[in-house]
Amino acid sequence: MIIGLSGGIATGKSEASKIFKKLGCYIIDADKISKQLTSKGSDVLKKIVESFGTDILTKTGSLNRRKLGQLIFSNKGAKLQLERILHVSIIKKINEIVAKKYKDVDIVIDAPLLFEVGLDRICDKVIVIYAKYSLQLKRFMKRDKLQKQEAEQRIAVQMPIEEKMMLATVVIDNSFTLKELNKNIKHIYLQLKSR
Repeated sequence: MIIGLSGGIATGKSEASKIFKKLGCYIIDADKISKQLTSKGSDVLKKIVESFGTDILTKTGSLNRRKLGQLIFSNKGAKLQLERILHVSIIKKINEIVAKKYKDVDIVIDAPLLFEVGLDRICDKVIVIYAKYSLQLKRFMKRDKLQKQEAEQRIAVQMPIEEKMMLATVVIDNSFTLKELNKNIKHIYLQLKSR
């Protein structure tokens, strides 16, 4: 079984992934793949530099994610340009991993842009994790050390969580404790396996 896991920024996808991993699932983390593909000296990083210039690099030649984030979250055209460069490579890598692991284990594809890039089409089930907006905002500001306005701006450029929830097989409200999230995921995973 392939489970797609999505949600908004700071709604708890990473925590949900950890729980699925403990349950024996193989986790494909789209953000980790993105980081690997944009590592220093990589072909993908070279393409990003060709598009955005050397200003988005650190002094050591690595990608300055904070600087790139500021650029793409304030400029829709830049965001789309970056996505065109990254998404093809990320999807290719995910498909390669799925092809290798599919017969042996249940796979969870943890991808914030699951629907936007069409990865939901290869999933048997899709789970969307959400949290109340005020809580999501608070978590995001704390996690990424952002000002309120910057956090709101970044949340606003994502596909609305309500749309994701409508496309999901299952929606999990992660506005409560980690213990509650744990309990909910275990229960839902057993249900999905028995269908």
